[in-house]
Amino acid sequence: MIDIHPTSVVDRRAVLGEDVKIGPNCFIGPKVVLGDRCILHNNVTITGHTTIGPDNEFFPNSVIGCAPQDLKYKGGDTEVVIGAGNVFRELVTVHAGTELGGGVTRVGDHNRFLVGVHIAHDVQIGSHCVLSNAVQLAGHTCLEDRVTMGGVIGVANFVTVGTLAYVTGFSRVSNDIPPFMIGGGDPARVRGVNRVGLSRWGFSEERIRRLTRVYRELFSKRATRSGVSILEKIEKLEADGPLNDDLRYLFAYLRKCTLEGKHGRYRESLRTDTAADLGRFYAEAPVAPLEDQP
Repeated sequence: MIDIHPTSVVDRRAVLGEDVKIGPNCFIGPKVVLGDRCILHNNVTITGHTTIGPDNEFFPNSVIGCAPQDLKYKGGDTEVVIGAGNVFRELVTVHAGTELGGGVTRVGDHNRFLVGVHIAHDVQIGSHCVLSNAVQLAGHTCLEDRVTMGGVIGVANFVTVGTLAYVTGFSRVSNDIPPFMIGGGDPARVRGVNRVGLSRWGFSEERIRRLTRVYRELFSKRATRSGVSILEKIEKLEADGPLNDDLRYLFAYLRKCTLEGKHGRYRESLRTDTAADLGRFYAEAPVAPLEDQP
């Protein structure tokens, strides 16, 4: 059974799963695949080349699959791919990928996107993340699994937020945030271990204590003032004793960001665009010389 309100517009080429419910004044485009048991409240727009798994819920005025705002986008048939069990609250926007960014904006499973969240082109989001009101993810950013973000946060292009990290509200995030840590501020920096989040996800006190000891050696004010590079600190910690999986993952993450990243962002090293890719926009909108402007 599919329940479609008579005021909604659903293109006959769209593919709808079983037990889908579509409320008043919604629009579903021709290249949309909507999984079983999805619920669309009123005034939801799903367009573009968008594939959505089962059990997703879309609240009023969410807009999914529109063309990206990136000036380098060339009009290609890029995609949005969404997993299962996500909730998109009011005014959430998810834009399609770009040709130069891999072509796909991807969202995993069981995430919660609260009012006014923006997910820009080519963003990659894992599973079990919570993004509070007005979080703004710029293009090419990556959130690993089980990330939690407070409200009104701006995340710059190509930033990665590691698994089980927590970002405090009203932060400006321009560098990668390591896994298991709390990041925040303007600009954001590592401020502690995400003890509450780790506990909620079943970490033992011993695992949390080990991460806390490592935080003190790597990110505390004393460690920062020491003048020792983070790579040297990691080498010392590795030499001190056996590592569990948490520390191996954290150290690998930090090495990749430090050795391969640019401007504190690993994904920045993956970008392929050049200034010439913006040429079309500026060529089509020439600006008069300053002396000729009123």
